[in-house]
Amino acid sequence: MQKLLLTIDKISTFVGKTFSWLIVSLTFLITYEVFSRYALDAPHAWAFDGMIMMYGTLFMMSGAYTLSKNAHVRGDVLYGFFPPRLQASLDLMLYFVFFLPGVVALCWAGYIYAGESWAIREHSGITASGPPVYQFKTVIPVAGAFLMAQGIVEIIRCVRCLKQGKWPSRIADVEEVDVEKLKEQMHVKDEDIAKLDEFVTAKKGSDK
Repeated sequence: MQKLLLTIDKISTFVGKTFSWLIVSLTFLITYEVFSRYALDAPHAWAFDGMIMMYGTLFMMSGAYTLSKNAHVRGDVLYGFFPPRLQASLDLMLYFVFFLPGVVALCWAGYIYAGESWAIREHSGITASGPPVYQFKTVIPVAGAFLMAQGIVEIIRCVRCLKQGKWPSRIADVEEVDVEKLKEQMHVKDEDIAKLDEFVTAKKGSDK
């Protein structure tokens, strides 16, 4: 079971990191459009639509990846102090009350929304000659499907935590800097840092 959970984690991570490259394309597009608009006096009507579609795709396709890293924003003022079983109980309740109904609605509505858009070969109405948007709207149910798969994984993790009393492992990813661990790796002691602070303070005083 753990192998299956980590496999879906890997898929979510791969999808999220792949679509994260859209931020690079978006940066180049914005830079090009600003240069073209103000330096060449040749703005492009489709640029704004392109920016919206790129950012929207990036945002939606990163949802499952963020969930796989347990990185979605939560009000954890008290949550972080709870024992694992209580955390799992709260998460499990919220998944069934809010997450599953919301994501099912997203997938279903997104499927209908995209289908109607494909049926009429919908184009953007922001500008007179807007680009096609039906392929962009297809991202909605696709992103919802990935999010649903990852959500099921998280529900299973909650159940396993309730049984075992601890959270199952996740795939390691980029983390915030652990200052204490960094000091240990660099063989730096608090006393050394204090001496350095005193030296810098004394040096500033002598320079004045």
